[in-house]
Amino acid sequence: MFEFPIVFHSQGVPLVGRFLRNTDDLTVRQPTVVVTGSWLTVKEQMPLTYARRLAALGYTAFIFDFAGFGHSQGAPRQAEMPLRKINDIQAAAAFVGTQSFVEADAIGHLAICASAQYALRELAQGADIKSFASVAGWYHDAASVAPFYGETEGVRLRVSRAQEAVERFTTTGEVTTVPAYEDGNDRAGMFFPLDYYARADRGAVPSWKNEMAEMSWLYWLTFDGLSAADRVDKPTLLVHGDGCVFPDHVRQIHSRLKGEKRLVWLEGGQVDFYDQPDLVEAAMAEVGPWFARTLRRSD
Repeated sequence: MFEFPIVFHSQGVPLVGRFLRNTDDLTVRQPTVVVTGSWLTVKEQMPLTYARRLAALGYTAFIFDFAGFGHSQGAPRQAEMPLRKINDIQAAAAFVGTQSFVEADAIGHLAICASAQYALRELAQGADIKSFASVAGWYHDAASVAPFYGETEGVRLRVSRAQEAVERFTTTGEVTTVPAYEDGNDRAGMFFPLDYYARADRGAVPSWKNEMAEMSWLYWLTFDGLSAADRVDKPTLLVHGDGCVFPDHVRQIHSRLKGEKRLVWLEGGQVDFYDQPDLVEAAMAEVGPWFARTLRRSD
């Protein structure tokens, strides 16, 4: 495996990415897949897991840290801002298309969990992506995400805290943070048992900062991750299951997509698709052939 870091820019902000290939010969052009993960995460988590498997199949895989996260620059830090992330994905796709070892007309996007809903917007807005796949995609709107956080009262409380955090940031530059994950702490981004984020041998990797800017609630809880499906005409694969979040939303999105599409239903839990070998391999058994066909591999 040949890997190397790179810096590119999104809206003037330096972002840090990494290419993964099965050859160090940079004259060899390969179809390329940009891989993105869940909210509040970094490239060394679920994106790296899938990128390594794609590279082993002969793709150039590209992972990166979104603005404000990991090794990338950008302020406010640790803030989940969907539009900022959508712009970053578009910038990543445009950047990889300039590389001579990339087949510029064969760029795909694989999104795991929450970045899948950002991908719908990216695709609807005409990003340089030829084919898309999501694994355990999280797609929500304000009404459907509310039950995760205590319905109306829980949402109102979090939005109020977020508004205070925005006010503090705009007046003092201070970013108010809470844990990204802490079981039992209802101020945390994720406050229920999630083994992936609790264990260093799974998702609690050294480069991941267990923090969330509290202002994130204002953007996360009001984001519309569903309506863009009506404007997506790129080939789209949806790998999901009843053990994943919002299965009905995924079925609805599949029915509304305008282009070539495929829906695959697997057994497994949401976060286990992030890294558990049997589920990753099951997902890749669908993702690999999908990109092989829709990106029209030249080898």
